[in-house]
Amino acid sequence: MSEYQLTAVGHIQSPYKQKFAIPRQPRLVPEAKAKLVFSSDFNREEFVRGLDEFSHIWLLFRFHETADKGYSAMVRPPRLGGNERKGVFATRATFRPNAIGMSAVKLEGIEYKNGQLSLLLSGIDLLDGTPILDIKPYLPYSDAMTDATAGFADTRPETDMSVEFSDEALAFIEKQTEQPELKAFISNVLKQDPRP
Repeated sequence: MSEYQLTAVGHIQSPYKQKFAIPRQPRLVPEAKAKLVFSSDFNREEFVRGLDEFSHIWLLFRFHETADKGYSAMVRPPRLGGNERKGVFATRATFRPNAIGMSAVKLEGIEYKNGQLSLLLSGIDLLDGTPILDIKPYLPYSDAMTDATAGFADTRPETDMSVEFSDEALAFIEKQTEQPELKAFISNVLKQDPRP
């Protein structure tokens, strides 16, 4: 079996500090903002020249929290209520042979501040600290396949859950002026029903 060594080009700074409540797919919570901070070897503007011409990008990343736990040939997708098994390659489960994931996210901007290159992102579904292995532009003409089918995950997950805020919570949210989308972010995360 061949082995390859990969180097992270950067890591994610995201609002998700633990696995609980992370959306199961990207762009389900559009208000989920994150920053991709480049590692020192890739902290040069030349690496992203022209990337600002694209609205969305693919992130290839490592499931760093589960990589050491090995993989399973069969998994129980949450979408099926954990009651049915599917082959790991028929899912986006984290327990994969190479622990590599991918997410298509919105590129909100490119920032070079105090000598640090970063990408500003939204619709993120990644844990804080996730190592990014590669970045590729999203190409609508080839990446959006209008005739695609998706087996057991053919439709967007239902989000009919009602989220209500106490007066105290609303007062707290209103004080968070640097996060104008905080209420929508919390609502949309909870509507995904993050319970295990």
